[in-house]
Amino acid sequence: MTVSYTLEVANARFCGFSRLLFRWRGSIYRLLYKEFLVFSAVYLFFSVFYQQDLFERVALYCDKFTNTTFIPVLFVLFYVTLAFNRWWGQYTSFPLPDNLMMVVSGNVHGADDRGRLLRRTLMRYANLSSVLILRSISTRVHRRFPNMEHVVEAFMTVHELKKFESLHSDFNKYWIPLTWFSNLASRAREEGRVRDDVALRLLMDELNNYRAKCSLLFHYDWISIPLVYTQQVVTVAVYSFFAFCVIGRQFLNPEKGYVDHQLDMYVPVFTLLQFFFYVGWLKLQVGELIINPFGEDDDDFETNQLIDRNIQVSMLAVDNMYQNLAPVVKDKHWKQRHFSVPYTLSTAAESLRPTFKGSTFDM
Repeated sequence: MTVSYTLEVANARFCGFSRLLFRWRGSIYRLLYKEFLVFSAVYLFFSVFYQQDLFERVALYCDKFTNTTFIPVLFVLFYVTLAFNRWWGQYTSFPLPDNLMMVVSGNVHGADDRGRLLRRTLMRYANLSSVLILRSISTRVHRRFPNMEHVVEAFMTVHELKKFESLHSDFNKYWIPLTWFSNLASRAREEGRVRDDVALRLLMDELNNYRAKCSLLFHYDWISIPLVYTQQVVTVAVYSFFAFCVIGRQFLNPEKGYVDHQLDMYVPVFTLLQFFFYVGWLKLQVGELIINPFGEDDDDFETNQLIDRNIQVSMLAVDNMYQNLAPVVKDKHWKQRHFSVPYTLSTAAESLRPTFKGSTFDM
């Protein structure tokens, strides 16, 4: 389930973000605690069982590589931008039926059962298409609809399933209900339910936009960030860096006068902080959270709730809300040429602020 903390940071205040450090669900601690314990245990093992000069020279040799750019750990930062843009692109590609349902409600006419049936069927086809593509890429949705019989219980008729399965294709067939939508819209035009070709064109344009988003989600799932980049530039760099840190950041006796070891600590505080930063980025980007947000992690997309929301609002828009208008009456300020919308007592001070008219207005 998506972890939301927007309300907690709605206003800038003292220690606003610091309070988020103590949350467990969706936190970096929950993501990394196993790796952190393993790293600490390995570090402690070497710390307890070494006491030879040879090991200290090996530690200095390893430390040299962790304090230079020999291991390109900073490539993780570039990967963060790439992965985040991909993650946000996947969310914005989610097929929402809002535009399509508005067009269907306003252009497929008829208050009788036939008109209602057409509108509801059109939106059912649109939602069915999104469910078919989501069950192909989202583990949550596939668990909810593990086979087509479960899809029939929610969205399809048995006759539609037979037609769907009778069309053999080696590729994903999520587009079939959208083709049904197109054909049914054309039939509605022939019956006069869609009154002109302009309205039909508007329906087809919104349908194509909806289909494009379904297709884009499919291609995001199909085309991944190149594995060579993910493995070598990021994963190998980070793990090799901390492999050297296990030995190179060991405590060295300051009395021996090693360079940059005049003051040393048994607990490598800054190394542990580096572990949180770099391995946290690695788990967040390469690990399953952002690369594939259609899984079942804390911050993955709530695909099942989106399906529920989409089918409910689309049916409300084309059925319950069809020509369901409140009486058109004069508004409360009909006789007033100049008026302002009232403020509550807690926001009254905002009404006294001068209106901004441009930076050079009082020049």
